[in-house]
Amino acid sequence: MASGTFNAASYFIDRHLEEGRGAAVAIECGDRRITYQQLHDEVNRVGTVLKELGIRSEQRVLLLMLDVPEFVYAFFGAIKIGAVPVPLNTRWTTADYEYVLQDSGACAIIISSPLYEQIIETVRHAPAVRHVLVAGVDGGTPVPGLETLANAASPLLAAEPTHKDAPCFWLYSSGSTGSPKACVHLQHDMAVCAETYARTVLDIQPSDRCFSVAKLFFAYGLGNAMYFPLAAGATTILWPGQATTLAVYDIIQRYRPTLFFSVPTHYAMLLAHESPGREFDLSSIRCAVSAGEALPPALFERFRNRFGIEILDGIGSTEVLHIFISNRRGGVRPGSSGRVVSGYEARVVDEDGRPVPTGEIGDLLVRGDSTCAFYWNRHEQTKDTIAGHWIRTGDKYWQDEDGFFWFAGRSDDMLKVGGIWVSPTEVEHALLEHPAVEACAVTGREDGNGLIKPMAYVVARAGVAPGTELAAKLQQFARTRLAEYKRPRWIEFVDALPTTATGKIQRFKLRGG
Repeated sequence: MASGTFNAASYFIDRHLEEGRGAAVAIECGDRRITYQQLHDEVNRVGTVLKELGIRSEQRVLLLMLDVPEFVYAFFGAIKIGAVPVPLNTRWTTADYEYVLQDSGACAIIISSPLYEQIIETVRHAPAVRHVLVAGVDGGTPVPGLETLANAASPLLAAEPTHKDAPCFWLYSSGSTGSPKACVHLQHDMAVCAETYARTVLDIQPSDRCFSVAKLFFAYGLGNAMYFPLAAGATTILWPGQATTLAVYDIIQRYRPTLFFSVPTHYAMLLAHESPGREFDLSSIRCAVSAGEALPPALFERFRNRFGIEILDGIGSTEVLHIFISNRRGGVRPGSSGRVVSGYEARVVDEDGRPVPTGEIGDLLVRGDSTCAFYWNRHEQTKDTIAGHWIRTGDKYWQDEDGFFWFAGRSDDMLKVGGIWVSPTEVEHALLEHPAVEACAVTGREDGNGLIKPMAYVVARAGVAPGTELAAKLQQFARTRLAEYKRPRWIEFVDALPTTATGKIQRFKLRGG
């Protein structure tokens, strides 16, 4: 991207009117249909409201919002005036919100009305927050309604002439390994992801309809359900409710998305739900995508066999904003994360930063122009993670002779058994091939000699009786697929695995961390 003035709202919102796309539908949400002309006007109105409140360039505006059109209005309305929107996880605890309100120093917050009660007391104790607005207000809150103010505001608003390298928005990490940290993303970052992954891997077109199980508040969903379709002039299908299995099937059949985005945990939930006598109709989907954690080959095969759809697994991160390694249609290698996305570079290195031989496990480093500038208030962690143009992902990987990358676990999840690295993911994938296993997670546990050995936490499928007999069968099953040192020494049955809001398994909680 050439240097100079660039405002992301001009690119993702205003450009469509200039290109004659004003009558096309940008957003569908329930019975609502929002055209690109309406989207443009509403973004300008919200931007005008924020400007009239005195919010200025680079001041933070928190968004605790459901996946509704008002999220998009607020996000780009803030960007258009040079302010910095900060989407928040809608499933955090009070302690998380207290931390972020203090850490961000935000001067304003916009809240979806159903979420108002869970945060308003915390907000009242945040001295930096001067403005509270509620979206979807029904008269039950004593604070200004966003829609009421926006309806009275002008739909004309010039974009702040921000630089392409100016702060644009923040995203707090999902917290899979600890407390959240804010990744500071720049004006050009979303456009980079749209031009690399969305165009080269998905081949996204104006005719596409996008539906993401992953919500807008984190990096994966933000691209899937917002700036990917808006970059292409396509349509996004927003769903503010919980992504239950039946709700997802109903949305797919009702709204007919062509691009479907989810995570392995939710794909497993879809497969676990049967429809006796009549199969669910997923025929509109031309491309299904998975990220967030490695997709087990067994899930890939079961989904393809049942629905005739290949899932394109990939790896991305909040720091790099979206997927930078991915499988491609017609060239999927099940179990792998795929190959490097055009526009990015990746390498696997040892502890000293030297490339490891093909087939050996090492640390994954990535280089790409969508990488965040730094972590807010985390100077030392920024230096530990970002080295020049390269970022340490914290993932262990190995690469095969054809350039495919294979996930071997998080750096802090890897097990050293008998002096040899063991990937929890490899053991999990083997156990998931057994028909009695719905989900599983593998961690390390000390044996009687204080040595680390693999331990598996298993969720049994419906109708299967967990117990010592099944545990013994699973251990024997693992022996047929894994080296003996990789076999789980203990198996514990649980009702569910702890996960983040984005579906990532929190192994540190299973370890008692």
